[in-house]
Amino acid sequence: MQASVIALGANLPSAHGSPVETLERAVEMLAGIGLRITARSRWYSSPAWPANSGPDYVNGAIAVTSEGSEALLRRIHDIEAALGRTRTGGRWDARVCDLDLLCTGDDIAPDELAWYKVAAAPAEAERPGLVLPHPLLHIRAFALVPMAEVAGKWRHPLLGRTIAEMLSDLPEDDVASVKPLTG
Repeated sequence: MQASVIALGANLPSAHGSPVETLERAVEMLAGIGLRITARSRWYSSPAWPANSGPDYVNGAIAVTSEGSEALLRRIHDIEAALGRTRTGGRWDARVCDLDLLCTGDDIAPDELAWYKVAAAPAEAERPGLVLPHPLLHIRAFALVPMAEVAGKWRHPLLGRTIAEMLSDLPEDDVASVKPLTG
């Protein structure tokens, strides 16, 4: 069993309700497929990207134990589809559910050289299936802020940076725009 972190996000309602209700259902479904949830963040609000492209997102993160990254990624995609996610729109389209595998321990996939090529590619470039750690994690406050709650001691195996260090590398406005939901 390995420790993984999954980011959860949504900015459109689904058949299951509001973005928060849909993401709560996603957490239930992840537990229902045999993943042991070891930590869970609060829900956060963050602006859609690019700016003014849609409603604010609800974001969070969970730490889980699983038996392998490839199988976990397939299960994540199955749950997204079951919750109404379609992958026919554009890369930055609003969505009812977005589950991203951020990391699995210190695993690097597909390998170190390929990871750096993917991380350096333009954002709109096609990505291979499994890329670990997530190639844009280090520049995404909406993923790092909740991840800090569930895996605060994790260190990026290629960049050598902790979550706190990666957050401090980002513009203050980016980090400040990720706000805990109240109520």
